[in-house]
Amino acid sequence: MKPVLIFRHAAKDSLGTLAGIFGSAGVPFRYVDLFGELPTEFRPRELAGLVVLGGSMNADEVDKHPFLVKEIEWIRQAVDAGLPVLGICLGCQLLAKSLGATVRANACKEIGWYEWQPLPAAADDPLLAAVQPGEIVFHWHGDTFDLPAGAVQLVRGATCDQQAFRYGRQAWGLQCHLEVTPEIIDQWITGPGGCRELAELPHIDPAAIRAEIPRRLPKMHALGEKVFGAFAKRCAAAGA
Repeated sequence: MKPVLIFRHAAKDSLGTLAGIFGSAGVPFRYVDLFGELPTEFRPRELAGLVVLGGSMNADEVDKHPFLVKEIEWIRQAVDAGLPVLGICLGCQLLAKSLGATVRANACKEIGWYEWQPLPAAADDPLLAAVQPGEIVFHWHGDTFDLPAGAVQLVRGATCDQQAFRYGRQAWGLQCHLEVTPEIIDQWITGPGGCRELAELPHIDPAAIRAEIPRRLPKMHALGEKVFGAFAKRCAAAGA
């Protein structure tokens, strides 16, 4: 079985619940820490899929993070090769950028629990058909993007319109974090970067975010099992 490659932007980041879903589907995966030693080549034909995780940087910060240039090229190569591709948060923005779209600051930062509204195209989407109106999901981002030419918008939000899209038959971008666990949320809130960011956003209450975990997370994880499970099956088929 070929592995799924995981592009990671910080050592503390992980697949969260997606790791267990890959395990249940018999899909091996391997992290590539782009912030460390950058691989000299990218071989999509040797892979079962590609997952691009989130990160604290902006998709255009190539001066601070030179690896973004190669990463964007490799994401596009994966799409062109027909690999199953999943971009999460920053990964969603990088997928959009690799397809020629503009990434820019959103009107406000979304940190915490926000509502998803599926569009008609989501009803028969292979991954997002399970999304119900008013679905509550977890976010931590300040940027958004234009819908890439030829892509299909699947979900929208009230304070950030672009929430999920599909490009072609095998590539998806999700602006939210369906994969987070209570431990991941706590790590982001209490970490140095999260503390600094939240200190500049007095209208966002970390205690309120934590208080919603018992009510919100089980339902979001049930949705994630369907979304990620469908993606894992595609990776299993591609990697067989």
